[in-house]
Amino acid sequence: MAICSNCKIELKPGKKFCINCGTAVSVPTTKTEELTNAIEGPTDEVEQNVLGKKYFYGEGVPQDYVKAVYWFNKAAEQGNADAQNSLGVCYYVGKGVPQNFREAVYWYTKAAEQEYADAQYSLGSCYYNGDGVTQDKNEAVYWYTKAAEQGNARAQFNLGFCYRFGLGVPRDYEKAAYWYTKAAEQGNPDAKEHLEYLKKLKTKTDFLDW
Repeated sequence: MAICSNCKIELKPGKKFCINCGTAVSVPTTKTEELTNAIEGPTDEVEQNVLGKKYFYGEGVPQDYVKAVYWFNKAAEQGNADAQNSLGVCYYVGKGVPQNFREAVYWYTKAAEQEYADAQYSLGSCYYNGDGVTQDKNEAVYWYTKAAEQGNARAQFNLGFCYRFGLGVPRDYEKAAYWYTKAAEQGNPDAKEHLEYLKKLKTKTDFLDW
């Protein structure tokens, strides 16, 4: 709520001057504007990241990927892992910046090294597919494992897939079933399907000893 300093009447949200006396007043219309005004200079990276997300999703402001990237970048440079991951996503899919897999890998790595599970999963996928890096299934499994151990369902499914087909690790149906189960328990539909296949395989072979 804002009050005119001259005639003391309440101003409606968004008004830049008093309709009674014409006194100019600076009135933030939204929490987003308050954040924007507050972080013109050096500030806490959490607020910068919050503002980046508001622009990315269009929450309280018109959706603007360029502005989202701007604020993600400011927060990411201060070491905010969530912003680093978001910046990696922007570069990977080309939102607010030209698509650049190498730059995506750079920011995913920054966040992954801070144990940010989503970034670890995404970095694993970059290594698995060879996006922005030399394809390396072993490295993919390493990052999938880090993310899976933190409960990332997509990483758990992909890790199960790697164990099932021997990609970056020796084939191991028991471990494949373990990670598929973890992912399925979180509602991953692909994991449920693959797990059912392994159960059918067990009835026909002696490969599994659960």
